[in-house]
Amino acid sequence: MADERDQASTIQYIHNKNGPKLGYSTLSGVRILEQDGFYFKDLNKDGKLAKYEDWRLSPQERAEDLASKMSVEQIAGLMLYSSHQAVPASLGWHPGTYGGKTYADSGADSHALTDQQLAFLEQDHLRHVLLTMVESPETAAQWNNTMQAYVEGLGLGIPVNTSSDPRHATDSTKEFNAGAGGSISMWPETMGLAATFDPEEAKKFGEVAAKEYRALGIGTALSPQVDIGTDPRWFRFGMTFGEDPQLSTDMGRAYIDGFQTSEGENEIAEGWGYDSVNAMVKHWPGGGSGEGGRDAHFGYGKYAVYPGEQFEQHLRPFTEGAFKLDGKTGKASAVMPYYTISQGQDPINGENVGNSYNSYLINDLLREQYGYDGVVCTDWGITADEGDDITRLMSGGRCWGVEEGYSVAERHYKLLMAGVDQFGGNNETGPVIEAYQIGVQQHGEAFMRSRFEQSAVRLLKNIFRLGLFENPYLEVAHTAATVGSPTFMAAGYEAQLKSIVLLKNEGQTLPLPATSERRTVYLPRKFRPEGASWLGLPTPSFEGYPISVDTVKKYFDVTDNPEQADFALVCIESPHSTMGYSKADAEAGGNGYVPVSLQYRPYTAVHARETSLAGDARDVLNRTYKGKTVAVANESDLDMVLDTKAKMKGKPVIVSITLSNPAVVAEFEAASDAIIAHFGLQEQALLETIIGASEPSGLLPFQMPRDMLTVEEQLEDTPHDMDVYVDTAGHAYDFGYGLNWSGVIQDARTAKYADGKRSMK
Repeated sequence: MADERDQASTIQYIHNKNGPKLGYSTLSGVRILEQDGFYFKDLNKDGKLAKYEDWRLSPQERAEDLASKMSVEQIAGLMLYSSHQAVPASLGWHPGTYGGKTYADSGADSHALTDQQLAFLEQDHLRHVLLTMVESPETAAQWNNTMQAYVEGLGLGIPVNTSSDPRHATDSTKEFNAGAGGSISMWPETMGLAATFDPEEAKKFGEVAAKEYRALGIGTALSPQVDIGTDPRWFRFGMTFGEDPQLSTDMGRAYIDGFQTSEGENEIAEGWGYDSVNAMVKHWPGGGSGEGGRDAHFGYGKYAVYPGEQFEQHLRPFTEGAFKLDGKTGKASAVMPYYTISQGQDPINGENVGNSYNSYLINDLLREQYGYDGVVCTDWGITADEGDDITRLMSGGRCWGVEEGYSVAERHYKLLMAGVDQFGGNNETGPVIEAYQIGVQQHGEAFMRSRFEQSAVRLLKNIFRLGLFENPYLEVAHTAATVGSPTFMAAGYEAQLKSIVLLKNEGQTLPLPATSERRTVYLPRKFRPEGASWLGLPTPSFEGYPISVDTVKKYFDVTDNPEQADFALVCIESPHSTMGYSKADAEAGGNGYVPVSLQYRPYTAVHARETSLAGDARDVLNRTYKGKTVAVANESDLDMVLDTKAKMKGKPVIVSITLSNPAVVAEFEAASDAIIAHFGLQEQALLETIIGASEPSGLLPFQMPRDMLTVEEQLEDTPHDMDVYVDTAGHAYDFGYGLNWSGVIQDARTAKYADGKRSMK
């Protein structure tokens, strides 16, 4: 507490009448200028009011003035976006040091800056930082203040723009939720928001999340992910808004409006202000059509294919949604291309290179045709050399299409010439400065200086719009009261309830009828063998209850004896398949490529393509997996359902399935009396639905396949093209399907989004 008071005492505030509150550190050397009856921060410490220091001017004017004053080295640093940073560093993937010691040995405060952070902030002029896990909201606020005070005293006093991947999920262990959990409000995954079929719910989430982000010192959201999930096997499928272009467009637009819009006294100008968070929409031009469902984080999944010639559909969530907002901010302030090589989609240069490297996709299509003038930031780690192990994410860079014949600096130069402004996951200015010199040799100093300033203006505008140049500091008490406030928690919980999809309800099993006595539930235990995460790191085995028994006991008595139970609750997850590649297959003389399965039992790809649509001679030209067999890691989930059905001897079996991808439910549907599908929620929401305290209203934002044959036959880039599963009650598990207590839902949402868009087969 004493340290918190000491830090707060060094941060001073000046209040302008009819103007912004100025915050500055007494340790930074910044002083306050007074002119025309107003106060301004003298960020460059020259005793004069520069245009970029004048908050009365527009962000465009201020950014242009500041960019003109910056050295090449400073602009190069502005173009960097840091690797993942945890607070303290011991929580993260990249442990830092404190005075040359580990965090545990250093005695440093949890909010102290690491040696590595001090170096990239000062020596490399880096001003965009990606934040992951934090010890607490209070620690995040203090770390923000420590960092902002440090950079305020450097050079031109440019504040840090901190960003975050999604951090509001209920499960912090899932992929890409490295900052989730803790005391922040909990919401459904993106797919869960989509299941509400209500853009206003996505907007509400954006509004709440933005307030919590700003209270944590976060000014940019690396979201939403508006890729349409046209291949059901893609492991990032569950982070999309589903497979439908129109639903994804509307949900993405509302989400961004919620994040970016400030209103009332918190608005500075044009919808931007102190409640605004820049939205970095991803992944241009869409990453959901990887061949065979493989993902481009890995070399074996580098190709996106378009056998259905549906490339334009993948653009719609960007061109009709993210770039045409309803709110005053107009468009998403930043765009992230995906790692993928969009095979055959460059009609000008004929290049098959990663999307960020492709001048046609960025300069011609995004910039010129669609008029996008915001920041373009690469996905993380695309400039480093490819590693030796293509199954491990951390083994090297993802420089798809330019693996050979390019140095790291030349890759930076190619990105700059393609229209990119910023390099994700890069902490060092050296290669950017080398790229500048390459450009000087090719085009002259004036050309490259202008090109650098062009990107600098775009990047600086996103910082000016948020008011960070005036006050980047946080009040710890406000942060503690805001992040995870009861109001925000309640809003997230309500969204979780609305995201639940009831797939089956035979004989009106649900809601459980009211009774004067407590019911007894049988909870089968779950087993999961040792495996590996998407990072390629080992995961331990697990055996135990898949749901908190303490939570369940608030509603029911719990037994391990099915004969004593009134009903069973079986909690399973969608099949955990391979990522589409097997080192063992390659070591045995195969090409390494294997199927991605959506069923629980072992799957043999009898009907796969004989010849892949994409490949390269430096790796494998034909990436077919036809005839190969794979097993999923959680086949035991299916056994849980089937065993429970036999043990319950006709008593109700309720299945709760957490969906990260569509699943072949044909394997267990007949053994269940009710099936509840969801996309990540608090266990209370599931139990409240079972007892009828909340009626399900969610709808499937994708199709559930009849079998793996239809999965193989569907085209990776085409929505709504599978034969869907039809259950024993005759219900088709199609896009827009869901039950409430009365039966199949037919309402304004299904009329708008689902009617006429369901299965094309």
